[in-house]
Amino acid sequence: MENPLLSSFETPFQVPPFEQIKPEHYMPAFLEGMKQEKAAVEAIITTTEAPSFENTIEALENSDELLSRVSSVFYNLTSAATSDKLEVISMELAPIMSGHNDDIRLNETLFAKVKAVYDQREALELTTEQLTLVENTYKNFVRGGANLNDEAKTRFREINKELSVLFLNFGQNVLKENNRFMLVVDNEADLAGLSSTSIAAATQKANEKNLEGKWVFTIHKPSLLPFLANAENRDLRQKMFEAYINKANYDDSLDNKAIINDIVNLRIEKAQLLGYENFSAYILDKNMAKNADNVYKLLDQIMPNALRVAKKEVADMQHMITADGHNFKLAPWDYDFYATKVKQQKFALNENEIRPYLKLDNVRDGMFWVANQLYGISFTQLENMPVYHPEVEVFEVKEENGDHLGILYMDYHPRESKRSGAWCTSYRSQKYENGERVAPVMSIVCNFSAPTADAPALLTVDETETLFHEFGHALDGLFANKHYSSLRTPRDFVELPSQIMEHWAFEPEVLNHYAKHYQTGESMPAELITKIEKAGKFNQGFATTEYLAASYLDLDWHTQTQVQDWDVNAFEAASMKKIKMIDEIVPRYRSPYFLHVFSGDGYASAYYSYIWAEVLDADAFEAFKEHGIFDKNTASAFRTNVLELGGTEDAMELYKKFRGSEPGIQPLLNNRGLN
Repeated sequence: MENPLLSSFETPFQVPPFEQIKPEHYMPAFLEGMKQEKAAVEAIITTTEAPSFENTIEALENSDELLSRVSSVFYNLTSAATSDKLEVISMELAPIMSGHNDDIRLNETLFAKVKAVYDQREALELTTEQLTLVENTYKNFVRGGANLNDEAKTRFREINKELSVLFLNFGQNVLKENNRFMLVVDNEADLAGLSSTSIAAATQKANEKNLEGKWVFTIHKPSLLPFLANAENRDLRQKMFEAYINKANYDDSLDNKAIINDIVNLRIEKAQLLGYENFSAYILDKNMAKNADNVYKLLDQIMPNALRVAKKEVADMQHMITADGHNFKLAPWDYDFYATKVKQQKFALNENEIRPYLKLDNVRDGMFWVANQLYGISFTQLENMPVYHPEVEVFEVKEENGDHLGILYMDYHPRESKRSGAWCTSYRSQKYENGERVAPVMSIVCNFSAPTADAPALLTVDETETLFHEFGHALDGLFANKHYSSLRTPRDFVELPSQIMEHWAFEPEVLNHYAKHYQTGESMPAELITKIEKAGKFNQGFATTEYLAASYLDLDWHTQTQVQDWDVNAFEAASMKKIKMIDEIVPRYRSPYFLHVFSGDGYASAYYSYIWAEVLDADAFEAFKEHGIFDKNTASAFRTNVLELGGTEDAMELYKKFRGSEPGIQPLLNNRGLN
C-alpha cells in the first residue's frame, strides 16, 4: 500500500496531501515514525564520541522528523475534521505514544549524555539559542522522570498512559455533548427578538436535520450567543443557557466528572513523584509566572475591580427589568439579553447594526491589510491546493521583497466533526535545515457564523476580534526565525502576539478600510464607528469576571496536594464562593467542559495566561500608540524581538528588548475600564 505519510510531501510548498491520506495510513506511519526515532536515539547512545552539542542535543532535536510530520497532520485533523475512525485510532494510539515518549525520556544512558553536555554548557561556545536548547532538553528529561528510581519510573509511565486516554475521553465527550443538544422551535412567535441572520441559520440547520418548517438552535457559539443576546422568550433562553453550562455533567455516558477526578489525582501524583508540591508548581516552573503565588497575586489585583464593575452592570440591568414591568431577579441566562438592551440604551448601539459591515471576507482582507501596513507582507489565495475540507482556504504569505514566508490555512465555520472554540496551529513549524529556512505551514481554525441562503458569513464583534486574535498567533508562527522548532514560547507569553492584534480590529483607520456593508458596499458610517469606540469598555465587568473565575478554578484544581475522591460540582462551588463570585455570572468554562485544562496539559494551571499576557499586550500597544499604530520602526522592533525569537531566551528579556522596561498593570485596567 502506498502511504503518502511515509515520504516527503510532493505537493505545492510541501503541504500535507490531505486528499490522499486515508485513516488506514496513520497507524503504519506512526509506527514507522517511532521506529525511526528509536533508531536515531540508539545512534546517539551508541556513538563512541564524547557527548557534544552536535552529536547529542542537536541530534536528538532532529530525531523525530517523520513522527513529527505524521503527528501534526493526525492531531490537527482530530480537532478540525475528526471521524469515528480517527477517534478509534486516537484511543489506540494514546498509550502507545505515551510509552514511546517515556522510553526516550527515561533512558538512563541517553540522559547521562544529555547531562554531560548540560554540565559543561558554560564552557562550550554556544549561541544564546543553542544554550537555551541545551537547558530545555535537560529540563525536559528531568521533568520527564529521568532522575526517578526504577520503581518511580514504572509508576510514572503508568500515570502518563492513563492520562493520555483520559484526555481523549474528556475531549470526545465534550464534542459529542456539543452536537447532542438541539432546541427545536416550531412556533414562529418564539423567534421574537432574533435577527434575520440567526433565523436563517436556524432554518438551514432544521433543513439539515430534516425538520423543514421548524427552526433548530444549538449550543455551538454562532447559534447560542445571538440567541442569548436577543431571544425575548426567557424560558427558551434558560434552556439554551443551561444546556451549555451543564455539558458533560448529566451523570450519563458523556459525563466528565469521574474523568476530572482521575486527572486531578494523577496530576498530583505525577507532580509529587517529580518533587513538586502540586501540579501547578510543575507547570509554572517553566512559565513566566514561575509559581502559583505570583498568579494568584495578579488575579487578586484585578478581581475586586472586575466584580465592582460587574455589580454596577447588574444593577443597570436590574433597573431595566423593573422598568419593563417585570419582578424577576436577573439570572445568568438574562445577562446577555439585558446587556444588549442597556448597550442600546446607553450607546444607541445594536450588534445587528454592526454585523452587515463585518462580512467575513472583508474582515479577513482587513486583517491582512493591517499586517501589510505593519510588516510589508502580502497574502495571495491559492487555488487547487490540498485541503482537508472543501470550506478551507489557503494563502501564500510573502515578504515585502517577494520572498516566500509561509502558508496559511483558514477554516471558519462549525461542523460536527470540529471541536468548539477557535485556535491556531501548524502543520509544519519553522526551523533551519542545512542552513536553509524551512517555511512554516500555519492554520487558523474557528467556529464562526456560517453563510446562509440569503447572506454571506457576517461576523459578530466578538468573532471579528477572535479572528484578529488567532491571526496574531499565525503571524507569530509565520515570522518565527529559530533554528530549532522545539523552542516554544512560554504559555503565558504566547498570548502576547495574538492579543496585541486585537487592538487593531476596531481602530477607526482599520474599520474605514475593511468595514463595508455586504449589500451596498458602503463604508461603515463615522457615527457608527464612534458608537463602537464609546462602547468599547462596555460589559467589561462581566467579561473580566467570567474569565478570571475560570482562571481561579483552573488554579484551584491544580494547587491541590492531596489525592482524594473529588466532588467536582462541590469543589467548583467552593472555588467560586472563595472569590465571592456573584450569582448572575458563571465562570467562562465549568469544569466538565473545560477543554483548555482537562483535554491535555496545554493550558492546565495556565488559563491565567491570557490575562498575564494582556498586561504585556496592553503595555506593548502603548508603544504603537506613542509612535502611530502603523509605525514601521515599532513594528520592526516587535517582529525582531518578540515574534521571531519567542522561546529562544527568557521571555521577559525579549520583551524588555522591545519595550525597554517591564510592563505595569495600569494599561490593562485602562483598556478594560476597570480603574
